[in-house]
Amino acid sequence: MLEETTPIDMVMEAASGPHFSGLRLDGLLSSPSSSSSPRAPAVHPPPPSLFSSSAALADSTAPKQPFVIGVSGGTASGKTTVCDMIIQQLHDHRVVLVNQDSFYRGLTAEESERVHEYNFDHPDAFDTEQLLECVEKLKCGQSVHVPIYDFKNHRRCSDSFRQVNASDVIILEGILVFHDPRVRNLMNMKIFVDTDADVRLARRIRRDTVERGRDINSVLEQYAKFVKPAFDDFVLPSKKYADVIIPRGGDNHVAIDLIVQHIHTKLGQHDLCKIYPNVYVIQSTFQIRGMHTLIRDHDISKHDFVFYSDRLIRLVVEHGLGHLPFTEKQIVTPTGSVYTGVDFCKKLCGVSIVRSGESMENALRACCKGIKIGKILIHRDGDNGKQLIYEKLPKDISERHVLLLDPVLATGNSANQAIELLIQKGVPESYIIFLNLISAPEGIHCVCNRFPSVKIVTSEIDVALNEEFRVIPGMGEFGDRYFGTDD
Repeated sequence: MLEETTPIDMVMEAASGPHFSGLRLDGLLSSPSSSSSPRAPAVHPPPPSLFSSSAALADSTAPKQPFVIGVSGGTASGKTTVCDMIIQQLHDHRVVLVNQDSFYRGLTAEESERVHEYNFDHPDAFDTEQLLECVEKLKCGQSVHVPIYDFKNHRRCSDSFRQVNASDVIILEGILVFHDPRVRNLMNMKIFVDTDADVRLARRIRRDTVERGRDINSVLEQYAKFVKPAFDDFVLPSKKYADVIIPRGGDNHVAIDLIVQHIHTKLGQHDLCKIYPNVYVIQSTFQIRGMHTLIRDHDISKHDFVFYSDRLIRLVVEHGLGHLPFTEKQIVTPTGSVYTGVDFCKKLCGVSIVRSGESMENALRACCKGIKIGKILIHRDGDNGKQLIYEKLPKDISERHVLLLDPVLATGNSANQAIELLIQKGVPESYIIFLNLISAPEGIHCVCNRFPSVKIVTSEIDVALNEEFRVIPGMGEFGDRYFGTDD
């Protein structure tokens, strides 16, 4: 019974002593177990580039990238409850849960004898290399074998494992999943579950005594000696990396509902939209797919090509205008009622990249009465054409939001040259919205890596570029087909 044990305050006070958050107390080696996987260097190299030309050309055969969610927080903060609630609400998608606890390093015989001096909340207690390998394989569409850890014996079950198959959503949960930058860089969303320390301690006592067969004194001693210092040194500082912080854990239904809505939206997006938040693809409908089918058809008449291209361009322009800033405005309706709406952005201009971009000018004029339109002519020669031939822009363009017009984003070189010119003219990078009908992944990578604040609005992202740097499946030379100068 509790009254027969040492008083709680004395246990915690005696265990607290000097602040400690190392892997082991004195008397044991500080290096990880020789039987476990080797640790990575203390200083990690930066993550590899998200894109290379060879990787882009393989996009068509690569499996669809899953959405990876990291869930962190202090011990017994409610991380598992939050994960379970997210999984339940994502019932239309395949979701797998990977626990960081499964990747604890097994203790040696010497460490097991002095387990009370081992810090299970230290980063070195986990086999991060194996965790990375598992998540990377899952992201590539491969099945993995996840270890099963015995918390009573502090060893992995050598003859059993849990098979985890590739899924639409991967949830990676653990107290230190935000600590290693290589693990963080695999995540599309990072959630920190923030729960009061007293509540967490009470939950930990209940869990460890009921589920793991420990007595209250040992739980409190471990908490004061290892858990709380490690939380202060490793877990709490990683909170700054979170995209979303959930107070009260699983009790915060509003936060979890909003997170699930966001995940649903992201799952419906192209993979590049998950990598680059400044890329927007207008929502596909049968009408849009039908128009794409028509304008991509080699045998369509010029009249029909222009007609359906204009319809698609108008949709892209309208979507692009939706990304402009607005101000609230109240007006009086004919019924005498007050209507609260918004006022359009007044300082606006269009800039077309000659000559294909000129095909988009009429749609822009139809949407924005009296809008000023500038022109940029860039010499294109294969994928290396970057020579500026001509430019004519409004004198006050530095004060305006700019809609940059070009129906096809291929390599991105011409777009980068045009954007660079606009920035030299004083246009803030975040004021530029690049509108096009189709985009190649190579072009999106090229523009977004160089100008991450420029918004790209397109109606469809195609597969790749071929050896001649033409978008495939594509639609051929858009300018020639639109203006009737093709053979």
